Formats: sequence, C-alpha cells, structure tokens
Amino acid sequence: METAQQPSSGRKRMSRAEREQQILRTAEEVFATRGYQAASMDDIAQRVGLSKPMLYEYFGSKDGLLLACLERAKRELLECTSAAAAGASDPEQLLHDGLLAFFRFGEEHARSWALLRNESAVPGTGLDTELEAVRRQQVDFTANMLRSSLPATEESRLEAFAEAIIGACERMALWRESRPEVTPEKVTEHLMALIWPSLSGELGQKSESTSNSHDQA
Repeated sequence: METAQQPSSGRKRMSRAEREQQILRTAEEVFATRGYQAASMDDIAQRVGLSKPMLYEYFGSKDGLLLACLERAKRELLECTSAAAAGASDPEQLLHDGLLAFFRFGEEHARSWALLRNESAVPGTGLDTELEAVRRQQVDFTANMLRSSLPATEESRLEAFAEAIIGACERMALWRESRPEVTPEKVTEHLMALIWPSLSGELGQKSESTSNSHDQA
C-alpha cells in the first residue's frame, strides 16, 4: 500500500541564521518607518511568517530585537568605512574616502541610518548605550585614521579632532535629509573644505618641526 505524499510547497527551508537575517531586515524597516514605540512585534512576526512567540524565542524581547538591528547596522557601517579607507594612498584621500563612505552608507542604507540617528525614539539605558557605542566606534575609527597620518600629534589632540569630525558628520547627515539634491560627494566636498585645511596645516607644522630638528642635529 502506498503512503500518501505530502504536497511540496517548493520553498527551501531557511536555516536559523538565514531566518535571523530576514527578521532583522524586516524589523529594521518597521522600526525605521514607524519608530520604536509604534512598531509592533505582531506586525514584524506577521511579515516574516512567524508566530509572535517564535519571534521572542529568537531575540527575547522587542528591546533585544532592536539591539540586534543596531549591532548589525554598526557592523555594516564599520565595514564600509574601513573598506573605503583601505585603498587610500595619502592622508587627504584617506579622510575624503572615509567621509564619503559614511555619507554613502546613509544614502544606500537608509533604514539602518534612520535607526542610528533617531535616538529620540529609543527609550532605555541599554539602547542608549548601544547607540553611543556606534558613535564611539566611528570616533575610534577616525582617530586611527588620523593617527596614521599624524603620528607626531599628541593623543588628546587626535581624539579631539576625531570627536569633532564625527559630530560634524552627524550634523551634516541630518542637514542632508531636507536637501535631497545634496549628494554624498557634494557633502563630502563641503566637509573637506572645512576640515582639511586645518589637518593639512597640522601636517605641515609637524613636517617643519621634524626638518628643523634634523637641521639642528
């Protein structure tokens, strides 16, 4: 006697890792468009085709899901800025390409950027801490870029420069939101016009100081 065969849906069963990425993509969109408070776990579960209890099994809570989204966005931002800076041949290009990657990330990953910049929608110390960790990551990355270009500059000065650059990037990114005609290339040009003269002067001063030391020797 033949056993009845179950009809095949034709769908490939997702691995846990694939399902997690699907949930994160969907949750990122919901959080970014509706805001954290208005976002519903029921809606997210329905969109990905899971039960609400199963969604909680993956991420524990709504806070846990948002934290996972922020961690993913933080990782992607660091990856794209690091990749851009890796091909630079001189300090000016290093700064330019790092800034350009930051602004392109905001444009090409609009949902991730909406999560990272919309701090007012995020309650709770743990979430605030994660948002600050994203900022800290980019400050440290920028300080490392400057450190390689300005090895003779004192550490506290490098840190101050990095904090100022990231603060300026955040404000310029917000400024662009109401000016869609301003491209990532154009906003990078604006910021380079502000920052690079000071840094190039710093480079010149250090070079002159080193030259004078060699002459005196």
